[in-house]
Amino acid sequence: MRNARLHDARHTAATVLMLLGVPDRDIDQIMGWEPGTSASMRARCLHVPDAMLKDVARKIADAIWEPPGTATVDKNQDNEG
Repeated sequence: MRNARLHDARHTAATVLMLLGVPDRDIDQIMGWEPGTSASMRARCLHVPDAMLKDVARKIADAIWEPPGTATVDKNQDNEG
């Protein structure tokens, strides 16, 4: 086992809770963060992996632009005119 501080385990625990999809409010309570400081504690302690950021970016792109291969076809397009 690698030499680590107990505080590092708190960062890991908070990050794992986020990866599991636990709501922020629940993470705050589990970690013992006060409502007035919880947002700054999440920003400091949660470590968002690059893969998760890329997944979010892909979802946003898909919401704004159609994903490749899903273009809709207007069946009435040729019947006009």
